[in-house]
Amino acid sequence: MRPFGFALGALVIGAVLALPFSWTQDGTMSAPKAFTWSFPDAGFGGFSGLAVAQGGLDFVALNDRGAWIAGRFNRDEQGDIQSISQGNLSLLKARGIEPLSRFRNDSEDLAIAADGTAYVGFEGVARVLRYRSLDGVAENLPDHPDFALYAGNRAFESLAIDQVGALYVLPERSIYDPDQIPLYRFDKGGWTKPFYLPKSNGFDPVSADFGPDGGLYVLERRFTFLEGFASRLRKFLINAQGVQLVETLFESPFGTYDNLEALSLWEGYDGILRATMLSDDNFFMFQKTQFVELTLTR
Repeated sequence: MRPFGFALGALVIGAVLALPFSWTQDGTMSAPKAFTWSFPDAGFGGFSGLAVAQGGLDFVALNDRGAWIAGRFNRDEQGDIQSISQGNLSLLKARGIEPLSRFRNDSEDLAIAADGTAYVGFEGVARVLRYRSLDGVAENLPDHPDFALYAGNRAFESLAIDQVGALYVLPERSIYDPDQIPLYRFDKGGWTKPFYLPKSNGFDPVSADFGPDGGLYVLERRFTFLEGFASRLRKFLINAQGVQLVETLFESPFGTYDNLEALSLWEGYDGILRATMLSDDNFFMFQKTQFVELTLTR
């Protein structure tokens, strides 16, 4: 993500925890840190999209009822979140001054371009909207022919913008091969479907972001009613041969974290690459809104 700034509101204090985790690499990265976020607003919760500015302080979070909120992380000397300042929830607009209608507001992910333009992916009515600013009016991107085939809540969970400004969109499930997720690319006014992302072990993609190294980082989720949620973060490279898995950076056992559904990568002023993930509590009293952060490079 590129730098952006926000007006902030009240200070909210949360809890910071170092929780169990499972690494598949050599264990040189620090343990994930989790912070529970709360805010006294009936519309708070259900977060599914996240954009963190470079430096790791300012952020925008998007929920699945067409609402967004800008905030700032207050961090200690180690960079861990200690509290959050935020503004008020705002509703995404349709093409006029009115907010998105109830049956067209299932917003699932957010990507912000270098010029501040925001792209929002939706389920229900599967589509991507463009906002020159998040408090502005919506513009419909043209649809790929496949988009009409994505019904219900299996559509566009993952949006990411690469280093040349092309937008990539991943659905949660495939309408074709269940083991291959199509990767749609929007560039120069039109869509292509050049690549497929390999699935494994029952994980579904729920958010994505490009790193400064050009890698596509994909957050994935697995769920069972008995065990809860498991999460995984994988890195891919996109080249002429397709999408190639580089490594699995993180995998949490079932029940370690809540429903992690949003991902944003950012570099601190120390040059270290970090991943911030955010959970969707489904507006359910027994779930939590959690930020979970990983250090990816030293």
